[in-house]
Order: sequence, then C-alpha cells, then structure tokens
Amino acid sequence: MGTVIQLKNQINNSYYQLKNSVEDKLLLVEEKIKSKLTSDVELVQKMTNYHLDTSGKRLRALLTLCSAKMCGYLKGTRDINLAACVELIHSATLMHDDVIDNGSIRRGKKTLNKIWDNHSSVLVGDYLLSRCFEMMVEDGNIEVLKLLSSTSSKIAQGEILQLQHQGEVDMLEETYLKIISAKTAELFAASTKVGGILSDIENKKKEALEFYGRNLGLTFQIADDTLDYNSELKLFGKKIGQDFYEGKITLPIILLFQRAEDQEKKNLKDIFFKNKRTEDNLDYTLSLIKKYNIIKACYQKAYHYINLASNSLSVFSDCEEKSILENLTSFSLERNF
Repeated sequence: MGTVIQLKNQINNSYYQLKNSVEDKLLLVEEKIKSKLTSDVELVQKMTNYHLDTSGKRLRALLTLCSAKMCGYLKGTRDINLAACVELIHSATLMHDDVIDNGSIRRGKKTLNKIWDNHSSVLVGDYLLSRCFEMMVEDGNIEVLKLLSSTSSKIAQGEILQLQHQGEVDMLEETYLKIISAKTAELFAASTKVGGILSDIENKKKEALEFYGRNLGLTFQIADDTLDYNSELKLFGKKIGQDFYEGKITLPIILLFQRAEDQEKKNLKDIFFKNKRTEDNLDYTLSLIKKYNIIKACYQKAYHYINLASNSLSVFSDCEEKSILENLTSFSLERNF
C-alpha cells in the first residue's frame, strides 16, 4: 500500500480544509459541548472533563457544519447546536462501546471505564444522550428530532446485532454491512442530512446528503477495520490487532474465511472461539491475510462506497464546500491519524 504514504499529505489536507472552512463555528461547537456537559455531580464533571480532554477529530460535527454551509445556512446558531448534538451522540456510543468490548485504550488514552468503572461509564454515556435529546427539543424542528432519535435507535440495534453475531467467523458479509451501517454510517448520514434540513432545501438534496454521509461512513468503518490487520501501516498510530484481541469479526476476517482452505477455516474458528487470543494467533491470522491478499480486497470494497459518496454530490452546484466533501472521501479511506 505504498500509495497510502504517497498520498498522505494530500489526504490529510482534505480533513484540514474541512476543518478550516468552518473553524470559527467549530470553536463554538466545543463551547456548546462543554456547557452542556456541566454537572453539579462531581463524578460526572470529572468524567466529562476527561472525555473533553481526549476528544477526537469532531468529524461528524464538521460534516454538519460544512453541509449546512454548502446549502446556504449562514445566519443563526442551529448548526452549532446540532453539530454539538451529533458529537454527543457519537461520544455516548463510544462510552457504551468500550464497556461492551472491555476496551482500555482509545485515541492513545485510557478509556473512562478503565479509569473509573463500567457502571459509571454506562451512566455517563446515558447522561450524554439525555443532553442530546434536550438539544433536539430545544431546536424545535420535528424533522431533526425524528432523524436524530431514529439514528440513536439504529445505533443501539447495530450494537445488539454485533453482539448477536460475536465470534462468528463465518458471518455473512451482508450481516457485517448491516452492523456497520447501523453503528457507524447512520450517524454520518444524519450529520450531513441535518445540514440540509437546517437550510430547508428540497428533498432531493437532503436525500443526496444522507446518501453521501452513509457511504462515507461505510468507507470510514471498512478502512478502520482493515487498518487493524494492516501491519504495513503502523504509522497510523492504531495498535495492530486491537479488534482481533477483542474477538470482533470484521471485513478482513469475513473475506479471509471465504477464501481460506478447510483446515485454515477450522483454525480460524478455534482462534475466535477462545476467550482470549494470543500473539501467535495474531501472527498466524496475519500470515493468512497476506497469503490471500485480503487487505487489497477490503480496500476494493471500500472504493465502491467512496465512488457512491462522491457521485451523490453531483446535484449540488460547484463550490468550495462541495469540493471539500468530495475530497474527504479519500481521507476516510486512507487517513493517517
């Protein structure tokens, strides 16, 4: 994947272009999030302060802000409030994820449940979701309320679907896509569509934004899952094998199982049936992934969704924001942070 390294600067620029285009509003989003997480309960305040100090790229908030700007929303603060809202939904799901997966590290820092405990992490995640619903009600738009409440429901169902198929190395690719569509792509789709709703544009353009976001999210998740097995890309900063050790069945394992010989399939089933996997198990799995050229196969799947996302923006007139969103599809696949 030498192409990834060659394109690194160009790809990172697409994210920074997105950030720079709405930077003034992003600062207000951060302030809004901080104000919404203020609590008189000492433990809640400690945990939310820690969360704010370890926050990520705010990609979903940026998508809302950029989509709104592309659609002509210039005055008012609804985009700021709802960008903060989608970020809080995302944060809440991560807190719940870490409890379910027994995660200990996220973005290079200890997770909330690792520092405090699972009970507190679940409840603080619930606290964030309750704040989200307050913000939706404050916005007062029934279409926004229906969209974001429905999205929260779909994310929860995606989590349950993943649990239902935990450890199934013979999982259907279709099932995997349903899981990541619900867990990841739905919130991307909502983030971009909200920008269109704010601007009161025609339904055709709202649907295009939703389609763009969903396919961007699918690309993003496939790339993230592939990264877990791409030992050639340690420069990305993600620990290789994290999903593997947690026993998550993702696209690389699904495609590998489809191509593996009978004995190899049996070995893979044995590995994922165990409560804990070893470094030797990972080395064996990585050797099979290399043997069957699985990384390339995963990226080929992701490119399909990149093209769908990029093409969906054709209904919009050419502008800086449209160009940024089109370029962002490459970032979602080949980012290096």
